[in-house]
Amino acid sequence: MFRVLSIACIVIIAAGVGPALAQPRLDPDWPCVQRKQPTIAAGAVWSGPDLASAGPWAADFPAAALAQRLASRRTDLSEADRLIEEFARDAGPERAQRLTRVFAGVLELINAERDRIIGGITRYARGQRLLAERIRDEGDRISAVRNAPSAEGPKDLGELETRFVWDKRVFEERAQALQYVCETPVALEQRLFEIGRRIAERL
Repeated sequence: MFRVLSIACIVIIAAGVGPALAQPRLDPDWPCVQRKQPTIAAGAVWSGPDLASAGPWAADFPAAALAQRLASRRTDLSEADRLIEEFARDAGPERAQRLTRVFAGVLELINAERDRIIGGITRYARGQRLLAERIRDEGDRISAVRNAPSAEGPKDLGELETRFVWDKRVFEERAQALQYVCETPVALEQRLFEIGRRIAERL
């Protein structure tokens, strides 16, 4: 049984944190296959006017309100189209400037959300590393009990194996969740690009 558990331990420690662990990275606490990019530059997702030239987006209350709705993942992109169109129609002679403010707000808000998510992923990965180390230690202790049995050996072994199996299960469940969470920063970048494209079409 221990041989099976040991093999399982090696497998989950090697593969559970993510395939990227096998690749050299600048940040050892970044577990995702996707490249870590804390901040999205405007030039990567925006083809319109310079954002600074439009003035502070938060001072334009309708533009700020729209930016908050567009940045929210609860707002479907089909609804975003309608909201952008309505804003552009009512924006007046400064339409291009105000639409640029909207995108400046969306960029700032999505970058802030991505930064929070990336920080959470990093903390999550550190927790996984600590759990992997604990699983490895538990495997070593099981081996030690088996190789040097004592009067309490069977009891100790049963407790260790129960803890080992439980920790392994927790590790695997967290690893699956991590794979999903790793996709979120990329999804936000794609959302930002789409919103920028749709706003730019109405300048």
